Amino acid sequence: MRAITGTTRVYGILADPIYHVKTPEVMNALFARAGVDGVLVPFHVAPDGLAAAVEGLRRMHNFGGFIATVPHKTAMLDLCDEVSPDARGVGAVNCVRRDPDGRMIGTMLDGLGFVAALRASGEDPAGKRVCLAGAGGAASAIAFALAGAGIAHLTVVNRTPARTDGLLARLAVAYPGLSLATDPGGGTHDILVNGTSLGMRADDPLPLDPALLAARPFVAEAIMEPEITPLLAAAEAAGCRVQRGRPMLDCQIVLMAQHMGALQPQVLNEGAAR
Repeated sequence: MRAITGTTRVYGILADPIYHVKTPEVMNALFARAGVDGVLVPFHVAPDGLAAAVEGLRRMHNFGGFIATVPHKTAMLDLCDEVSPDARGVGAVNCVRRDPDGRMIGTMLDGLGFVAALRASGEDPAGKRVCLAGAGGAASAIAFALAGAGIAHLTVVNRTPARTDGLLARLAVAYPGLSLATDPGGGTHDILVNGTSLGMRADDPLPLDPALLAARPFVAEAIMEPEITPLLAAAEAAGCRVQRGRPMLDCQIVLMAQHMGALQPQVLNEGAAR
């Protein structure tokens, strides 16, 4: 990483907790390869301080933008001055650019990164039956991206019925031909996805019924720390192929840098090819 000086542009990632984030090391490595005079640092911000933190960042003239992760993605939608159509449809924001006038411009890139990682793992979601745990910001982004990638069916499993119903309603409008359900029942799924925070702590319950692993589906995680979550451990023990959380970040990190204005499109394309 380059030396930090008075000309260095600052970027951040906002999370609660913050210990598990991998974005700083990945983004700063990208900055170093591209010769960018910038640094991305972690900010531990609790939900009750999020609005104040965003307002403070508006006042920092050498601040370029930030990444929002658990649990801030949904709340960020109302704290931005402008959001992309994708973010509006998903109902969450995970990347924000600070314009020179202090306006905060949000977008959602989680889903695009997740689908790109699936394809890189050799698992094309087109035509597949998917069971997704979660209906929050990350899970909603993944759901919309999977729908856009042409899946045949999506089952959403979540503890909050109202949030689940809202996600399914938005999906039904955007993708009227997509088969949707909330109960995995006895149906077989080709892909299982954890889009929740369950698995970050050792005593968390599994986000999905382990009985779903009997059909040996492809199992993918959105959590990056720990690298092997209880769900992935159970999936591997059942003989399933798995995808860890890190590839989702690796596949969207360049898109994040682009949105925050850290890199020009041609530089981003070079970075994505690496």
